[in-house]
Amino acid sequence: MLISPELASAINTQIGNELAASLQYYAIAGHFQKSNLLMLSKLFFAQADEERQHAEKLLHYVLDTKGELRIPAVREPVATFATAEAAVEAALKWELEVTGQINSLMDIAAEQHDYLAQNFLQWFVDEQLEEVNKMDRLLNVIRMSGDRNLIMVEAYLVHGGGES
Repeated sequence: MLISPELASAINTQIGNELAASLQYYAIAGHFQKSNLLMLSKLFFAQADEERQHAEKLLHYVLDTKGELRIPAVREPVATFATAEAAVEAALKWELEVTGQINSLMDIAAEQHDYLAQNFLQWFVDEQLEEVNKMDRLLNVIRMSGDRNLIMVEAYLVHGGGES
């Protein structure tokens, strides 16, 4: 076995976290689609798919290192938000939380001198910087526009403002 039971368990938990994030981003996308904010919806549908891919990447790592795969149940996502700002604040809060979770995985790998896991997890560390920055920028743009001018946010996204 190339992975310790402790790290495999922690990564399994993270698989669940990533799947929960995917569901939450689908719910945020649906919130924006119901409001006819199609570019915001598209951005969050893409983010949901990306989170699912992160879960799959972690899943394959556990399997490839001969760890025990135990995918946990995930919580139900929040389906409605009072404002666009609240929806994106939730996304930013989540990305900050995930950053802490990935750092904890890296801590376990470092404590165990598991260089293979550290190398694998470095991609997630780098990814979190990108994800936090993307949500922070989007939140700032939404705050600048205000809820009455979300069409300006849509225009911003059309012109590539939501790309990392």
